[in-house]
Amino acid sequence: MIEILVYLFENYHSFSARPKTRTLRRRLSAVGFQDENITAALRRLDRLKAAPPVNLPERPQALRVYLAAEQRKLGRDCLGFIAFLESAGLLAPTLRELVIEGAMLLEDDPVPLAKFKIIVLMILWSGEQTLQPLVVEELLDDGHQRLRH
Repeated sequence: MIEILVYLFENYHSFSARPKTRTLRRRLSAVGFQDENITAALRRLDRLKAAPPVNLPERPQALRVYLAAEQRKLGRDCLGFIAFLESAGLLAPTLRELVIEGAMLLEDDPVPLAKFKIIVLMILWSGEQTLQPLVVEELLDDGHQRLRH
C-alpha cells in the first residue's frame, strides 16, 4: 500500500487531481500494483476524503498523551518525528490525530519510520496542504534509499 501512496503523490500532485476510483484502479493495475494493495490504498484514501473534520483545538502548546498501545506501535522514532513536525509548525493537532490513526492501522509493530513518513505525506497531501520541496524530500527519504520507484 505504501508504494501506491508514493506513486499517487508523485503522479497526482494534488489530491483533487487524481482520477475517479474506477479509472485510478485500472491505472494502478496497469502499472503493476496488485489488486489487494490497490484496494487497501484506495479504501484508505476514500476514508480520508469522507472523514468529518476533527475539531481539536489548534493550540501548539497542547500536550498529547499517548496510550501505551500507541507508544508501543509508534515507537520512539515515530513519536520523535511527530514532535519534530509539531515544533516546526508542519503538523497541527487535528492532522496529528489523523496521522496517528493511519499509522495504527498498519500491520507493522512497531511502525518503521519510513512507512510513518509516507502516512504523514498522505495526510498532508489529502488535506491539500502546501508542501515545501524540502519537506517532501524528507518525507520520501527512508534514511537509506528513496521510497520512489
